[in-house]
Amino acid sequence: MNKNDKSQEIAELSSGIGQATNAFLIDFKGITVPQVTELRRQVRETKSSYVVVKNTLALIALKDSPMIALREQFAGPTAVAYNATDAVALAKALTKFAKDTPSVRFKGAMLDGQIVAATEIQSIATLPSRNELIAKLLWVMQSPIRGLATVLQANIRNIAVVLSEIAKQRSAGEAPAAETSGAEPAPAEA
Repeated sequence: MNKNDKSQEIAELSSGIGQATNAFLIDFKGITVPQVTELRRQVRETKSSYVVVKNTLALIALKDSPMIALREQFAGPTAVAYNATDAVALAKALTKFAKDTPSVRFKGAMLDGQIVAATEIQSIATLPSRNELIAKLLWVMQSPIRGLATVLQANIRNIAVVLSEIAKQRSAGEAPAAETSGAEPAPAEA
């Protein structure tokens, strides 16, 4: 690899991984080409990227990134899956793939700029996704309003039922219950 190629790769890594807010370092030793193809497809489905890096070039590209704290993990075969949006979706895809392919091992991660140990990645994958959290928040916010609407609607429905019953009684020639309640009619003045 000549100097120009190295400079170009460093620039690409710096603009890609260096700008990512979420990144997972993976040891991919022992996986086959079809498995790598499937992993790339699953990572793309989460709107993320996957790249195999040359460790020395990656360390140069990431020198100004928070990922430099993971410099000890850039040893041996290293791939990086990264995105700038949803860390949980990417973690779920990677842990599912790692469960199906035991030769894949996590080296570490960076989530929202914070370094995370490889042992904690599994617990991150069990968290609800961003969309699930938003849906739960909206449901909680709508719950009091929905309850108020139900209560108000019940009162209106009860009034409609009472008025309907009064109308039925009058049309049948019966006196409404208030008129037959035992109150004596006032004497008519002559």
